[in-house]
Amino acid sequence: MTETIHSTADESPDSRLSLSTEAARNLSTTTKTPPQMQEITSRWLLRLLPWVQCSGGVFRVNRRLTYTLGDGRITFSNTGSEVRVIPAELTELPMLRGFDDMEVLEALAGRFVQREVAADEEIVAEGSPGDRLVLIAHGRVRKTATGAYGDEQNLGILADGDHFGEQALIDGGAFEFSARAKTVTTVLTLSRQDFEQIAEQSPALREHVDNWRSAENRPHNDYGEAAIGMKAGHVGEPTLPGTFVDYELSPREYELSVAQTVLRVHSRVSDLYNQPMSQLDQQLRLTIEALRERQEHELINNKEFGLLHNADFSQRIRTRSGPPTPDDLDDLLATVWKDPAFFLAHPQAIAAFGRECSKRGVYPQASEVSGHRLPAWRGIPIFPCNKIPISGTRTTSFLLMRTGQENQGVIGLHQTGIPDEYQPSLSVRFMNINEKAVVSYLVSAYYSCAVLVPDALGILEDVEIGRNG
Repeated sequence: MTETIHSTADESPDSRLSLSTEAARNLSTTTKTPPQMQEITSRWLLRLLPWVQCSGGVFRVNRRLTYTLGDGRITFSNTGSEVRVIPAELTELPMLRGFDDMEVLEALAGRFVQREVAADEEIVAEGSPGDRLVLIAHGRVRKTATGAYGDEQNLGILADGDHFGEQALIDGGAFEFSARAKTVTTVLTLSRQDFEQIAEQSPALREHVDNWRSAENRPHNDYGEAAIGMKAGHVGEPTLPGTFVDYELSPREYELSVAQTVLRVHSRVSDLYNQPMSQLDQQLRLTIEALRERQEHELINNKEFGLLHNADFSQRIRTRSGPPTPDDLDDLLATVWKDPAFFLAHPQAIAAFGRECSKRGVYPQASEVSGHRLPAWRGIPIFPCNKIPISGTRTTSFLLMRTGQENQGVIGLHQTGIPDEYQPSLSVRFMNINEKAVVSYLVSAYYSCAVLVPDALGILEDVEIGRNG
């Protein structure tokens, strides 16, 4: 005879011996967390930058007068496979910086000849006549030179927008290096003969180039700053040189930027639903977190003052082979060698660097900062920052910086003591209550950052993070 077994779920309420958990929950108080937000990150850059009070809303960076300007990057346009240099972009060349005769620039742009270079093909040879200016439209080019003992020395990698041969084009000297394509490369070349023909027809161009040459020949130090005359190691009573320190006549000024939003809370919500947590406080907390995330994004990516766009071109280097290797980070340390403070990189870039270290059997020691264990290289901690962009081709950048005003480094700018200040340089201001009983608050964060001298910030560009092991 088969016996039927009834489950607890089939029991009627009258057959229970105790109160069910479902019914008991009606009398209990739930334990809650504050609202969680996945967007919140560690925001290391905001925590590590020294913040300088900018009382007037504008911060001026005075520097010594600089005669030599760093090389710029040149932009191109293309129609199908045909590539042309944008005429106005030629003013990124130091010898044409500030030249504004568009007719002459268009004539120069029209004389460039496009050439496709195969991988491992030599573009110029060391010692060959310097009879052309070479612009790299697309691809990677390796520069090398013969060392003092006959060995080959690596002078770095050039890529899209870089150029070489400008000085040889003016002086007619020989190339002091070799340039060989690492990948299939598109270059545009301007011959010395074509340049001289256009210069003969344009007195304005000749005068501009002559002025640039005279500025290049003025006494200056290794950084291009006007030299300070002095004498050392002398004996007797020679006549000492007189000198003065000249300044830039138009120094860079940084205005405080702002991130703002209007927070709206219905009065009924803020009046009635405040236990155990204040609705207004939680709304405000999450809004401020989002503003601070945007602030860090702007400090890195803003085209006016963001670090990625304000690094000097002489402080930008490229990886030797694509992925971030220990050699690449050593090269980056050589650009910011005076008291570097920290690296900043996307978490995926840090992971790619770790893979390259593992391949070589190198295991860098971790660095402890404020109780956090972080990867480090040569004792310099590497902080993660997801605001550094990753391109569609899976490339990104490493940043290295020196910080502090006393170190002539990178600093953050803010202004404390503003009206209705809620946090340093962040205000929450009551606006109004509309006819729908919605209360509005204006939330504003003021900030900027400045690079006091060019060698305070270095960037390793075109870092590949998607290459398989």
